[in-house]
Amino acid sequence: MPNICIIGLGNPGSKYNGTRHNIGKDWVKSVASHADLDLQVKKKIECTVGLSGDEKILWGYPNQYVNESGNSINKILKTNNFNLGQIIVIHDDLDLPLGCLKLKIGGGHGGHNGLKSIISHAGKSFIRLRVGIGHPGNKIDVTNWVLGKFKTAEKDLIIKSYYEFNHVIELLSNNDIHKAQLKLHTE
Repeated sequence: MPNICIIGLGNPGSKYNGTRHNIGKDWVKSVASHADLDLQVKKKIECTVGLSGDEKILWGYPNQYVNESGNSINKILKTNNFNLGQIIVIHDDLDLPLGCLKLKIGGGHGGHNGLKSIISHAGKSFIRLRVGIGHPGNKIDVTNWVLGKFKTAEKDLIIKSYYEFNHVIELLSNNDIHKAQLKLHTE
């Protein structure tokens, strides 16, 4: 049985690929392609998942819209006998500067509808990898911002943060969350 489950949030459909809101899902897909993970659609849990080669991590993403993610997370918990503390959710965060990574245990939803859904279906003691996407500056522009694609200049910062994430995956797979936090938050 895997030690942890890393879930990336994102909307279904190719038109959302590369958008700020899909950063979690896009990162899981990227890890899968680089690590030769076989991601498979599992209708029962409404998720696409794959097991790492060392069988320590179940990678995946819900097959629903971000604001309905809690249903899939709840099914993953029940189907795989995970406790909520073994779930790591990668999601976009408007309150962090572009490319900034913060690993957080528990907490509220901060206005993020995907987190709100997960909290209402499963609880709030899961681990979050918050990926900074910056803020458009005006609240009325938020929807277009999160559903918009990264600009060319922004992609370099996102790629850099993706590599920072890759450097803590082994720590995460061994449940060394605090060491992973220290590494991410001090570099």
